[in-house]
Amino acid sequence: MKTYVIVVAGGSGERMKSDIPKQFIEVAGKSVLMHTIERFRLFDNNIEIIVVLPESLMGYWDELREKYAFPVPHKTAAGGPTRFHSVKKGLELISETGLVAVHDGVRPLVSIDTIARCFKTAAGRGNAIPVVSPPDSLRMISGDGNKPLDRTGIKLVQTPQVFCTDLIKKAFLQDYRPEFTDDATVLEMMKIRINLVEGNRENIKITTPEDLIIAESLIKDIA
Repeated sequence: MKTYVIVVAGGSGERMKSDIPKQFIEVAGKSVLMHTIERFRLFDNNIEIIVVLPESLMGYWDELREKYAFPVPHKTAAGGPTRFHSVKKGLELISETGLVAVHDGVRPLVSIDTIARCFKTAAGRGNAIPVVSPPDSLRMISGDGNKPLDRTGIKLVQTPQVFCTDLIKKAFLQDYRPEFTDDATVLEMMKIRINLVEGNRENIKITTPEDLIIAESLIKDIA
């Protein structure tokens, strides 16, 4: 079955307190985005990779690829004003039926096992998203105070979120809604059940300077 990944890399350096967008910051000898792309190439040498970037940063990405002699072949697409619009741009480059993963460009610590679980489940059941259980106690805040929340029924959502191409392309024909918080919620609007698989706890989304320190220490050890 044909496999694709859309790597969405539209972030800025605001929370990172950096002039360089977080996906381009160097970690362990190359940019965060390059590490992320390489995870999927390692999973499947034949996977077709589509990187969605802000149009204003596509030239900068070309310069980085040349600087680091980055060898992984991929297509690029100019993103839109929201994640929904950016993913839709990436989907427009997919012409064959198969499976497509949508992944955050600043999640370079996803394990190969997590990627494999997502693709395997999506192949059999149409979609799959990785989740992990929250490690901390939770409390619910209400108007008159707060109370403990049972975390056994709560999951933290990660990427890659993997879908049958025909199904997700049809879902993205819908008009944008603010409640589309991730790709699964777009599909869910079509009354389709979302399948959960186990993620890996190291698969953090790099958004702060502290996250960079964690990534630097773990990136060589993720299997």
